[in-house]
Amino acid sequence: MIAIAQFVAISCYLGAAALAAVPFARPVRAPVAGVLTALGLGIAAHVFALLSFAFRASTVPMTGLGPSLSFAGVVLATTLFIVELLAREVSLTVVAAPLAALPTIFGNVIGLRPGQGAEGVRGVWLFAHIALSFIGIAAFATAAAAGAMYLLQRRELRSRRFDTLFRFFPPLATLDRVNHFAAIAGWLGLTLGIVLAGTYSVEYRQLNLPQLFWGGVAWLAITCIALGRVAGGWQARRAAMYSNVAFVSVLVLYVALRVATPAGGQFL
Repeated sequence: MIAIAQFVAISCYLGAAALAAVPFARPVRAPVAGVLTALGLGIAAHVFALLSFAFRASTVPMTGLGPSLSFAGVVLATTLFIVELLAREVSLTVVAAPLAALPTIFGNVIGLRPGQGAEGVRGVWLFAHIALSFIGIAAFATAAAAGAMYLLQRRELRSRRFDTLFRFFPPLATLDRVNHFAAIAGWLGLTLGIVLAGTYSVEYRQLNLPQLFWGGVAWLAITCIALGRVAGGWQARRAAMYSNVAFVSVLVLYVALRVATPAGGQFL
C-alpha cells in the first residue's frame, strides 16, 4: 500500500509538470486548475504513504535516508503547491514538480527503512530540526527554480524572439518576487534548523560533522542570497544567477559528502 501511494504521488507530480508544459507544445493557456489538482492529489497520496510508514515503523519519516528523501519530496511539493496557488501561475511546476518527484523516487529505490529515532522531548527536538531544515531546503529550491526561469525569460526578451517560452512564463516581476520571498523563507527555515541541530548535538553529545558542515554551507549560501536581496540591493538578475549557482553547489556538496562519508546512512 505504501509503495502504491508513493507511485501515485510520483505520477501526479510528473503529470502536473506535463500539464504545466502544455503551452510549450501549442498556444493555449496553462491549465491552472488541472495542475493544482494533480499536485494536490500527489501530496495527499504522499502524505498517506508517509503516515502509513510512520504507523508501521512507530517513528516519524525523518530518520534514515529513504524516509528523509521521501519527506523532502513532499515538503517541496507542498511548498510548490502553496506558491502556485497564491500566484495563480503554474509555470514553476515544470521545474519544481520533477524536483519533488526525484527524491521520492530515490527514497523508494533506497528503501523506506527507519534510522535511529528518539523519544519524548528529544524526539520532538529532532523532529523540529529536520522538519525546519527540509522546509528551508524546499524554499531554497523554489528560489533557484524561479531564478532559472527568470534568466530564461530575460534571455528571450533580450533576443526579441517572444516565442512560446515568453508566452508561457509569468512576468519577470512575478518570478523575481517568488525568488525574493522563497529566499527569505529558506533562510528562516534553515536558520532555525541549524540552531536546533547545533543545540541538539551539544545537549546529547551526538556530533555529525558531515551533516553539520553541509547544513552550515547551505545556510551560508541562502544567507548570502537573503542579505543580498534585503540589504545589498541585489537586482533580480544577480539574485537569480546566485540562487542557481548556490543551489547547484549545495547539491553537489551533498552528493560528495554522501559518497565520501563512510557511515553514509547516518548522514541525511
